[in-house]
Amino acid sequence: MIGLTFRISIIGFGAVGQGVAKVLLRKREMFQNNGMDIKVVAIADSMSSLISSEGIDLEKALQAKKTSGRIGNEINTGDSALEVIEGVDHELMVEATPTNIKTGEPALTHILTALGSGRHVVTSNKGPLIHKHAALMNTARDNDVLLRYEATVGGAMPIINLIQENLASNTIHRIEGILNGTCNYILTRMADEGLDYHYALLEAQELGIAEKDPSYDVMGIDAASKLVILANTAYGNNATFDDVQITGITEVTPEALELADKNGYTIRLVGEAGKDLLTVAPKLVSKKHPLAIRGTLNIATIHTDLSKTITVSGPGAGSIETASAILSDIIHVYRRHGEHRV
Repeated sequence: MIGLTFRISIIGFGAVGQGVAKVLLRKREMFQNNGMDIKVVAIADSMSSLISSEGIDLEKALQAKKTSGRIGNEINTGDSALEVIEGVDHELMVEATPTNIKTGEPALTHILTALGSGRHVVTSNKGPLIHKHAALMNTARDNDVLLRYEATVGGAMPIINLIQENLASNTIHRIEGILNGTCNYILTRMADEGLDYHYALLEAQELGIAEKDPSYDVMGIDAASKLVILANTAYGNNATFDDVQITGITEVTPEALELADKNGYTIRLVGEAGKDLLTVAPKLVSKKHPLAIRGTLNIATIHTDLSKTITVSGPGAGSIETASAILSDIIHVYRRHGEHRV
């Protein structure tokens, strides 16, 4: 495996795709010290594409994106991502385009095409996995390649691989978690300062924690998407977004938080998954419970038969944090790919 050249494409070069390029640059010396030859040979974004069989200069690509808004000289015709996936020789595709909750596209087609072409895939994109989890995993297996998606849930919080690998011998009874940092920040500020929801939301928007259109977060859509992925990973039940009962945080009041506080509780947007259970809703949480986490962190508690209760936490968003999860999956695939070739 030492000295094995591993060629990567990055499809989508927004915050996450650029984060991947940045962490690859940051960890370049680590790769060299461990005899790992990982290079990006293609990048495609919504505006352009860049290809180099010798390896793209990532610093130049990042600078070009920053100054001109695209990484290549040629404007895309709309098919360049698929042309890269199918036509450029590489072993692994990183799919980092924006999530489309409604259809999973174009990421779904990107991933199925890459897997069908015999390429490993690492993705941060929730859309395809909440629509076609079983089809994606079956396609990966049929083509003897890996599909890894640690970055789809909880950013840098290591939960997908924990379930798949470290807890592989366990029966998972239930998973509960705080899966959206924006909602958690808003509820934390409401509880701490007695703010109403709209004021706390405005503060979160001013700080860049909440989007201009916050509905994806505050209505529970993001948390529900992550919960579906966790459920399918843990139980293989091919759940979809439509299977989740969802209540957002827009109706939580300062008075409700004050009453909860007087009785030793707080209110958090909790996602809960079981074999036949998928819910996202504001719930009372004891202030002594791990789920009473503050700020923008994500946290999940996994209840099992052998390992009992396991709790993990970490930053749930951020381009570098998400890229760190992608990089861990890339390294995993690199090692497995090398073992397969020995």
